[in-house]
Amino acid sequence: MLKGTLKSLMVATLLVGAPLAASAADITLRATANSNENDEDYDGLVVFKNHVEQASNGAIEVELFIGTQLCSNGSECLAGVADGNIDVVIQTSGGTANIFPFVQVLDLPYLMADDRVAEAALANGSPFITKMQEMVKEASGGAVRLMTIGNTGGWRNFANTKRRVQKPEDLAGLKIRTVVADLPQELVRALGAAPTPIPWPELFTSFQTGVVEGSKNGITDIMSMKFPDAGLQYVTLDGHAYMGALWFMNNEKYMSLPEDMRRVVSDGFYALQQATFASPKRKSIQAYQDFASGGGDIYVPTPEEKAAFKEAAQPVYDWFKQNVDGGADAFDALTAAVAEAEAELNAVRAADLN
Repeated sequence: MLKGTLKSLMVATLLVGAPLAASAADITLRATANSNENDEDYDGLVVFKNHVEQASNGAIEVELFIGTQLCSNGSECLAGVADGNIDVVIQTSGGTANIFPFVQVLDLPYLMADDRVAEAALANGSPFITKMQEMVKEASGGAVRLMTIGNTGGWRNFANTKRRVQKPEDLAGLKIRTVVADLPQELVRALGAAPTPIPWPELFTSFQTGVVEGSKNGITDIMSMKFPDAGLQYVTLDGHAYMGALWFMNNEKYMSLPEDMRRVVSDGFYALQQATFASPKRKSIQAYQDFASGGGDIYVPTPEEKAAFKEAAQPVYDWFKQNVDGGADAFDALTAAVAEAEAELNAVRAADLN
């Protein structure tokens, strides 16, 4: 089913326009992100470009296309990667879900406790990344390769216009904006709120008019979109989902490179991943300060309150494993990677304290 979907999208993309003109460089990689120059995706691409071009001694040139120059949504972008018109692309789990539904495992709540756990679980070579790479390659018929998973905006937290949320019961009845996808809507329902799909460009006005009263966003998105001006004044740092960014590459292009150049590209994706891990940490500092100075209320749940949120969200795990193609395998892989990461980190922390 997935292979057929991807094939159809590839054909549609080819009908829209002719392949891009070849570059004069020996090896040219065309990389795109449907974002802007102020976010983590761009930071990662700049680091990737710098590393690859320097480490290859100029043998590889990386061309960056920021915005919608090459493609405008997840399906179109992945089709472009599959047919070779695009070499590298970044997508969120939501933007990828209709092609690779199992990647929505990244949106499951409260599976990763903090940055250290998330970064260890998402390290290339972890049980989770290895499994995801296998599943992406199989589902795409070998056309698309998952290179790494970074971050794009920190953590998703609940924010709203009405009241401080300290426990799941405080969300009861709130109209929470979600994307048009089953998983986030299942989560909002499990916590007693009302999922309300709203397009991102309409969210500011929807807060103003009361069409929605809350959202699931990172603080940098909240501040960049000026949502406090629309009435969003309460943020609960429950950290229910790590905002993973999936970086894909055309597999044929990657495998056509000489082995030493493949190593350069792989190392470039490692550098990119580390840059996207770090970027939200820095950018969120000023964002939180600006939110608080504008009268915003920031609440950090206690460990007991965080456990209550996780307990309330348990039905979402079963729903995901039963209803999402490849969901059970993805869930098992992620929880195994998290358990392994937590064990190693606990040992490191114990040593640090003595």
